[in-house]
Amino acid sequence: QVQLVESGGGLVQAGGSLRLSCVASGRPFSSYAMSWFRQGPGKEREMVAGISFNGGSTYYADSVRGRFAISRDNARSTVYLLMNNLKPEDTALYYCAHGSSYAVTSPTDYWGQGTQVTVSS
Repeated sequence: QVQLVESGGGLVQAGGSLRLSCVASGRPFSSYAMSWFRQGPGKEREMVAGISFNGGSTYYADSVRGRFAISRDNARSTVYLLMNNLKPEDTALYYCAHGSSYAVTSPTDYWGQGTQVTVSS
């Protein structure tokens, strides 16, 4: 069974930075794409960033491109989301998502429990 454990959320002032981490287990991590989603208050869940199985392809939502960076360490079965220049509108519950195949566009089939990011103005 796949398990995803996120960490790194917290309260930060606008303009600050945070790095989220997600450790995966239960599948050969290096064979699957990984993503980060978020759901803000009163909003639908949206994909923020994704990375292919070997890190060769990435995806970013327009709202975070240039500020966020997704990366992975296959030796540690960990995916990261570095968030710079945070804005109050980035406030959300951030979820780690396990892709169902190697491609960055593959559907998600497992979710983490979420880690809260709150950005104060």
